[in-house]
Amino acid sequence: MFILYAIPVGIIAGYLLGGRLDRLSAVRFRWAPLALIGLAVQVALFSDPLATAVGDAGPPIYVASTAAVLVAVLRNLDITGLPIVALGAASNLLAIIANGGYMPADPDALASIGGIAPGYSNSSTTTDPVLGPLTDIFAIPAWVPFANVFSIGDVVLGIGIATTIAMAMRRGATRRRRDPEVAQ
Repeated sequence: MFILYAIPVGIIAGYLLGGRLDRLSAVRFRWAPLALIGLAVQVALFSDPLATAVGDAGPPIYVASTAAVLVAVLRNLDITGLPIVALGAASNLLAIIANGGYMPADPDALASIGGIAPGYSNSSTTTDPVLGPLTDIFAIPAWVPFANVFSIGDVVLGIGIATTIAMAMRRGATRRRRDPEVAQ
């Protein structure tokens, strides 16, 4: 949920940079259906009743859906800000894979938001996680809307999303042309 804050931050930054919201429609994100399917699977995976029914299938479904979104982002690295998004997403995916399909969360961070909800969760508590600095070691306070634990990868993702939105609002199409002879 931490990443949801990046959207309004990006929009505000875009306006402060003299941008317009309607310019976001000029962004052409290739393989968008793959990213949307990956995100939809995650929303379903972490929502009841599916969250209580997935059992041992949860971790591989989570890894596959996260990888699908990353692949779509990698296909669009020429959009300003998406290389930053890719770095954050890759950091998270690496930590998730290294820890058996779960994102380890610091026990104190989890306790500060009330623990893990019942059913399948992408979070787990581990005393000694693999790649510990890349795991969910931070927490949005419980009194803040969408309180949750988050990782440095989530912070990088958020910066990338906000950058992408702000730059798209500022100048419309955000593709950087690699070869002026080839039209995008």
